[in-house]
Amino acid sequence: MSPITPQGGNRMKRGKKYIEAAKLIDRTTLYDPQEAIELVQKTAVAKFDETVEAHIKLGVDSRHADQQVRGAVVLPHGTGKKVRVLVFAKGDKIKEAEEAGADFVGGEELIPKIQNEGWLDFDVVVATPDMMSVVGRLGRVLGPKGLMPNPKAGTVTMDVAKAIADIKAGKIEYRLDKTNIIHVPIGKVSFGAEKLLENFQTLMSAIIKAKPAAAKGQYLKSVAVTSTMGPGIKINTAKLSE
Repeated sequence: MSPITPQGGNRMKRGKKYIEAAKLIDRTTLYDPQEAIELVQKTAVAKFDETVEAHIKLGVDSRHADQQVRGAVVLPHGTGKKVRVLVFAKGDKIKEAEEAGADFVGGEELIPKIQNEGWLDFDVVVATPDMMSVVGRLGRVLGPKGLMPNPKAGTVTMDVAKAIADIKAGKIEYRLDKTNIIHVPIGKVSFGAEKLLENFQTLMSAIIKAKPAAAKGQYLKSVAVTSTMGPGIKINTAKLSE
């Protein structure tokens, strides 16, 4: 189900709570960012603290190298999720990573554990540049899951302490999927509208700055926010300065 057409017609049977929540939203309206965030909170009716996500469709073609949009940004209020960090390092950098709060640190010995045993109990992978030849052997496992370290995301670096600190503070990576949409968490419903809005605006500023020179026409095609179990709410892209 596409998050940009979040209510999905009759393709899925919806619960009573969802149907009631969806009545608060006019599907033909493009909302101001603040109003949209407030509506996300009102329509989050699950018994758990739902994650709030942004879905941004861009007017680029990710098949072309010069139209890729990828990077990372530290959300001022974090994501509300405990992030487990795996660091590939050697020598002094192992101790540096451990002292900085990495959840797992290792090298070559982790390859069979990930490749053969399917160990994936981590959310972000950081590597020093001299370890990328080792990490590269995991490309088929980590790549499809979006876990491959990347210099643009700040996850290939000698400054592992800073990378870990940023990630633990709420740094998220954004990248296009095959349909030219970016899907990212911007916090939890319990954050409140003000903090969620600040996180959203920080994310959008980063994505707007990352606009490729080769991108032609309208860059922000559509933007929607939604909670884990709630309906999607479309945002007026004219209110997001390019």
